[in-house]
Amino acid sequence: MATVIVIGAGVGGLAAAARLAAAGHRVTVFEQAATVGGKLGRHERETDAGTFRFDTGPSLFTLPQVAAELFASTGVRHPEQAPLDLVPLNPIVRHHFPDGSTLDSTAGEAFAERIAAAFGAEAAADWRRLWRRAGRVWAASWRHVLTAPVDSPLRMAGLAWRLGDLAAIAPGRSLRALGRTHLRDPRLRMLLDRYATYTGADPRRAPAALLAIPYAELEFGGWYLRGGLGTLADALLARCEALGVRVHTGAPVRSIAVSGSRAAGVVLADGARVPADVVVANADALHVYRDLLPSPRRARRLSARSLGGFVLLLGVRGRTAGLAHHTVFFPRDYDAEFDAVFGTAPSPVADPAVFVTVADDPLVRPPGHEAWFVLVNAAPQGAVDWRSAAPAYADRVLEVLAARGHDVRDRLLFRDVLTPADLETATRSPGGAIYGTASHGLGGLLRPPNRAPLPGLFLVGGSVHPGGGLPLVMLSAKIVADLIGAG
Repeated sequence: MATVIVIGAGVGGLAAAARLAAAGHRVTVFEQAATVGGKLGRHERETDAGTFRFDTGPSLFTLPQVAAELFASTGVRHPEQAPLDLVPLNPIVRHHFPDGSTLDSTAGEAFAERIAAAFGAEAAADWRRLWRRAGRVWAASWRHVLTAPVDSPLRMAGLAWRLGDLAAIAPGRSLRALGRTHLRDPRLRMLLDRYATYTGADPRRAPAALLAIPYAELEFGGWYLRGGLGTLADALLARCEALGVRVHTGAPVRSIAVSGSRAAGVVLADGARVPADVVVANADALHVYRDLLPSPRRARRLSARSLGGFVLLLGVRGRTAGLAHHTVFFPRDYDAEFDAVFGTAPSPVADPAVFVTVADDPLVRPPGHEAWFVLVNAAPQGAVDWRSAAPAYADRVLEVLAARGHDVRDRLLFRDVLTPADLETATRSPGGAIYGTASHGLGGLLRPPNRAPLPGLFLVGGSVHPGGGLPLVMLSAKIVADLIGAG
């Protein structure tokens, strides 16, 4: 039995803590915020009409089997004890294109049929060919990458890829290039490009292997959690507490303590030193190697930040026709968005893609109202001074929504704004970059490893292997727990 300290109570930290406690270790979690969840954030706003509740992080739940395995392996033995109330989404996302056309995504072959109805048989045939390739990419990624530790380029190069795997994954090609090769319809190319942003990347530089991301969503389906996706953090916290994990909120960690040549605990912000046999850092890898355990060489490798998010949380009177649970409004010039976010002179995107989430859930909105989560891609804090830019840019995003057919400005009870600067403060993620380092080039497949070079230190979460997104973060926790082993 080892004494384990987990830095951070995000999904990765809580999932790792639960697994390690179930394996017989003594686990303590220190979280700098007042609540758990990390980037799986929540925001409440009280009004005369009632309470509005928003998820400020992920809004789509995929691969529920990953969560089911996590809960089963930590003591949830019966289906009726399942702590998550899953609501299947159909459509998963409604896509509005610049030419006025619309396409609703759904899981499996039904999506190709919708493409045929909306864009024609030729477009559907293109998609089916791409989808066969996506299936090979997914199978190879799941087998070799997503469920196993990958500690170095040599480990990646030495994996037992089959020739068919390598042909499908297309090392050296971008997701954009893959779309241009397989898809003749520009709207389907635009739809595919958007999945690069799921890892905080530019599709023109993101590796083609990220084709696994749309496959996970559009082959297996998407869900909402009744009450909001933040209920996942509640369920993980309850599992930790049932297993005897001690979770301390409002307890920031100043540094990782070292004794001899290994991690030996943490030093809290108040100077208290807490010893441990093992330290698991559920923090952005750049924060770990820049601040908690300074390693300038490693920190420099992580300086290319992923995109951030500019968010409007809107209390809206009445109900709105034409919106799905998730709706994305594409701009005419998608490349201009990526130039603004990732270019040499980053700036707020003048005409962004706008992603709107409106949950038809009485647990998150008063009767007769809607709670809108509005997200646009944004350069990290520092590249843009979001503290000064936020008010004017919030006006601009509402103008863009109005121009695309949804003017809610005269129906607003309130608008609250969250920027990359706010995420940086709330989670200590440098720049407020959602996914840590941008997944660009062939190196975009190689996230910082879960086993740190300092013995006794492990990293978990969306900024490290195998990547961002709720299921991958939970897989990251399983990899870390397996590396540490049973007590």
